[in-house]
Amino acid sequence: MNSNITLDATDLALLDLLQTDASLSNLALAEAVHVSPPTCLRRVKRLTEAGLIERQVAVLNADRLGQLLGHGLTAIVEVSLDRQSAEALDAFEARAVADGGVQQCHRVSPGPDFCLVVTVADMPAYHALAQRLFTADASVRNVKAFFSVKRAKFETKWPLPLDGN
Repeated sequence: MNSNITLDATDLALLDLLQTDASLSNLALAEAVHVSPPTCLRRVKRLTEAGLIERQVAVLNADRLGQLLGHGLTAIVEVSLDRQSAEALDAFEARAVADGGVQQCHRVSPGPDFCLVVTVADMPAYHALAQRLFTADASVRNVKAFFSVKRAKFETKWPLPLDGN
């Protein structure tokens, strides 16, 4: 990864467009940012190689998918450990990020040590996750779960300093 990259207005516009719709063709991207298609392709490749574009994914519509599969259960979970040593924090973090039910894992301060966003099929699946991550780990001191009753906003976009914004 290139950490010595500088971003200009065209790079920021490309990043903004791609995080809105990564399926845009190179031609459409080039037209939108007013550069030639080869220039656009080189810039996107450079942004990817610099690690600014981590991956391209499809964002699923949770409400539509929920109608087909059952709505599932989302929880925001605060986790406090007995010890805040680097080893204890790293060990819990490694277990949390490896678990498929954990969508996000944040080390936070002050307050709890971690804040997790967890999505599972139902309450029995949450209970199984809680057993794996919280009960089986003797270093977990406190767990406080908040269960989502409605997702009012979900966004993956980073606010970028675009001209006029």
